[in-house]
Amino acid sequence: MKKSGFGRLITAMVTPMRPDGSVDFERAGELARRLVSQGTDSVVVCGTTGESPTLAQEEKLRLFQTVRQAVPETPVVAGTGSNCTRSTIEFSRRARDCGVDALLVVAPYYNKPPQEALYAHFKAVAEAVDLPIILYNIPGRTGIEISPAVLARLAEIPNVVGVKQSLPTLDPVSTLSASLQELSSEGLPPWTRPGRAMEIYSGDDSATLPMMAVGGVGVVSVASHVAGPALQQMMQAFVEGRVEEARALHLRLLPLFTGLFTTTNPILVKAALKLQGFPVGGLRLPLLEATPQQEEQLRQVMERVGVL
Repeated sequence: MKKSGFGRLITAMVTPMRPDGSVDFERAGELARRLVSQGTDSVVVCGTTGESPTLAQEEKLRLFQTVRQAVPETPVVAGTGSNCTRSTIEFSRRARDCGVDALLVVAPYYNKPPQEALYAHFKAVAEAVDLPIILYNIPGRTGIEISPAVLARLAEIPNVVGVKQSLPTLDPVSTLSASLQELSSEGLPPWTRPGRAMEIYSGDDSATLPMMAVGGVGVVSVASHVAGPALQQMMQAFVEGRVEEARALHLRLLPLFTGLFTTTNPILVKAALKLQGFPVGGLRLPLLEATPQQEEQLRQVMERVGVL
């Protein structure tokens, strides 16, 4: 089992903020370098964890450029999806011009398109922008799930190379994985792994190991902000057949995986970075910083799992 073009550990990076609520671009570059030094293979900029709903387009574009310059040898994935196909295409093209390596495109939210419309949306974006695309399937936030059947059809589009699956059960992941085994990679671009037309990434740290057991390649992670080396060790142990070791690491880290999500992400991962001595500022409304009680509970979890 080989790594995909984006590796196994993709970090969905937070967006550092200054006290006045402006983006701290210098700190964003420092954070990107820190993440890579701690095992991150690729970085997602301006995803959910990056507070993308509250960032202006010009802020996002500058973040893409900042991170691209900070980690020139690391794949940078730009979060460019929206619930408007035309806007997604336009912004994805602008992101491409910033030098990013790929796009993370979320399912259209709020307008809840039917399955055939989802296929048409992603197909239009893929055909309009010549970059690898990772789809983002997170029905808990968007209100719509991209079905395994539609994902399998989208996998036949050459530059649709992956999907981030944030789902309540593993059954759709298993169904998709079975479908992908039937697709040939012949004629697909070099960033896809031979024999697989689409890579499956867990969108939840706690589901990483279970999802790898049914065909996932890795994770788009939040916990990697503070536990990157351990996550890499867990995944490497699994792919090398050391399943007991992988399971032990998963169970050790599980309190962190769940503890970071006892309130809305990215509130607690920003608190976790502060606890590790790498503060990245607060959050923009409508989100608030962690309360003292939440921070203390998180500190205890981090100490228990060995990341503090």
